[in-house]
Amino acid sequence: MGAVASAVFFRGLFQMVPVLVGVGAGYLLALLLGRVDLSPVREAPWFALPAFTPATLEWGAVLLIAPVALVTVMEHIGDILTNGRVVGKDFFVKPGLHRTLLGDGLATSLAGLLGGPANTTYSENTGVLAVTRVYDPLVLRIAAGFAILLAFIPKLSALLQTLPQGVLGGISMLLFGMIASIGIRTLAEAEIDFTQSRNLIVVSAILVLGLGGAVANLGTVQVAGAAVPLKVSGMALAALVGVVLNLLLPPRLEPRTLLEEEERLP
Repeated sequence: MGAVASAVFFRGLFQMVPVLVGVGAGYLLALLLGRVDLSPVREAPWFALPAFTPATLEWGAVLLIAPVALVTVMEHIGDILTNGRVVGKDFFVKPGLHRTLLGDGLATSLAGLLGGPANTTYSENTGVLAVTRVYDPLVLRIAAGFAILLAFIPKLSALLQTLPQGVLGGISMLLFGMIASIGIRTLAEAEIDFTQSRNLIVVSAILVLGLGGAVANLGTVQVAGAAVPLKVSGMALAALVGVVLNLLLPPRLEPRTLLEEEERLP
């Protein structure tokens, strides 16, 4: 509610940072109710360097992580599309999807060399753009610089980990709701004909698999001597099924009506 009130009723600085206002208000309320455990913050040091370990090659780990690359590609494409809708630009044309994917891939490769996870675009940031209406890339660069510097302060990381699930869930509901609204607007602007069974089937399958927590089990792989299940779920599974259905199903499943046939006649 704090984020909604900040975005709708406030003016000036508070209208530009509704997410921070919402998280701050929720965290303060959780503190007053005694639902926050600050012991991890007290135990964490003020400064520390990331722990690096020697690199080793595990083919099982490669097979396990490879599907993640597919997930990040699908999420990247979706986020680039929705970001363009939010700011009113076509990022598929300028700078071009091939360039944005290349940048994401290079960043992921660098992260892997440093022992980090795969880089990915965050859909939550699309919701932040829609709520704050701050589109200047310089703001993102400054935020990235602060994030790198703050990563060396374990106390801050511990403080963020004490955020109650209710606070995170509330702000996530707003952000992901904004993303869903942008997706619906995209479908409407594309004039998708939902009177066709084909389109209904494709969209319904994507929504159910993506939101319903469907999982495709692909067996197990050996990682460090242990059997680890190999699965495809969430956005990756929904995107794969959507692409396959879109390619396999004919453009029109139902027969034309008599009225439609008469309209086609000269």
